[in-house]
Amino acid sequence: MPARPELAQFVETSTLIKPRPEEGAKDRTMVLNMGPQHPSTHGVLRLVIEIDGETVLKVVPDIGYLHTGIEKTCEAKFYQQVVPMTDRIDYLCPMTNNLAYCLAIETLLQLEIPDRAQWLRVLLNELTRLNSHLVWLGTHAMDIGALTVFLYCFREREDILRIFEHVSGQRMMTSYFRVGGLALEPPLDFFDRVKAFIKRMPEKIDEYENLLTGNPIFVNRLKGVGHLSAEDAIALGVTGPPLRASGVDWDLRRDMPYSSYEKFQFNVPVSNDCDVWARYVVRIQEMRESVKIVEQALAGMPEGAITANAPHVVLPDREKMKTQMESLIYHFKIVTEGFTVPAGQVYQAVESPRGEMGYFAVSDGTAKPYRVHMRNPSFATLQALQTMCEGRLIADVVAVIGSIDIVLGEIDR
Repeated sequence: MPARPELAQFVETSTLIKPRPEEGAKDRTMVLNMGPQHPSTHGVLRLVIEIDGETVLKVVPDIGYLHTGIEKTCEAKFYQQVVPMTDRIDYLCPMTNNLAYCLAIETLLQLEIPDRAQWLRVLLNELTRLNSHLVWLGTHAMDIGALTVFLYCFREREDILRIFEHVSGQRMMTSYFRVGGLALEPPLDFFDRVKAFIKRMPEKIDEYENLLTGNPIFVNRLKGVGHLSAEDAIALGVTGPPLRASGVDWDLRRDMPYSSYEKFQFNVPVSNDCDVWARYVVRIQEMRESVKIVEQALAGMPEGAITANAPHVVLPDREKMKTQMESLIYHFKIVTEGFTVPAGQVYQAVESPRGEMGYFAVSDGTAKPYRVHMRNPSFATLQALQTMCEGRLIADVVAVIGSIDIVLGEIDR
């Protein structure tokens, strides 16, 4: 029996005999558990599904199996110590979370971030978008039965992770962004490695499409499945690719630009098909647009500093710390006591691969945040599962879950 009262009530009422007129009173609906160990639930999502034969009547998501308490833990950390925790909210786009948090705190501090740092942040965030979409495409295709695409996508993802490791020292939990800029100047050959990767990426995307877009089995499993109207998407708080696949032209990078995104030229893919196929098409097109943004960032990368001129916030250069007493004192105080942030509150949102990732931060004037709350796109998008699955087959539930691209780390934070 489920632990949650509402689920218990759902199971109790759902297992009552519900006769179908044409077949008499012998038939009843069945309640099944899908997950939390099911591979197609993409993490530790549990779905309680009521079915009539193969037809889905109701879907109730049961979350909380991955709860980490990260938001509460932030209150016990110095502002800079929160950055590694944002990596773990969504482990497929850590730098996107780094950026959202850093932008929020920088707003409270009224810091002016150098152009070079802003452009590097854009470049790394678009590589992160590619990384996340590659994982989505590989796992989504594998859920449908196309195993080869999974291997192809993880081949390119490995190249991106090596770039991240080269620049930050870590493959996944990079923690490369800092309040005030970046942790380190990129290595000398960093831009050459990014340029070589991004040059071959368009033909790799063509390769994925050659395997999937014209495949009749893949197309039939996606087209017309998981319909979500624009009105329902807005009402349920859906953002990102699922919202744009429902015909709503909204992208924070263009409509509420941050970190110099207004200086880049790119298109926002939108589809009016409102189904799983539309979400596939939108994300494929987004990957191509991310390639264009990275190319622009490489071509127009400004020179200059990678951190703001704020010695009370940004750790000093190590060489200066060894020779200048003032730098040594700043370093000691920032590491041991943190830096204070003026009292106030701020909400900063960015366009993550899954939608609107927002950080609400409250400062009480001390060196630790009074409150940090994350507005995660997956949590809101998961609400739409019932709307998209009702009346479909059990097999379609797998396709719909893959199409919304949820990450349980950010849902259960």
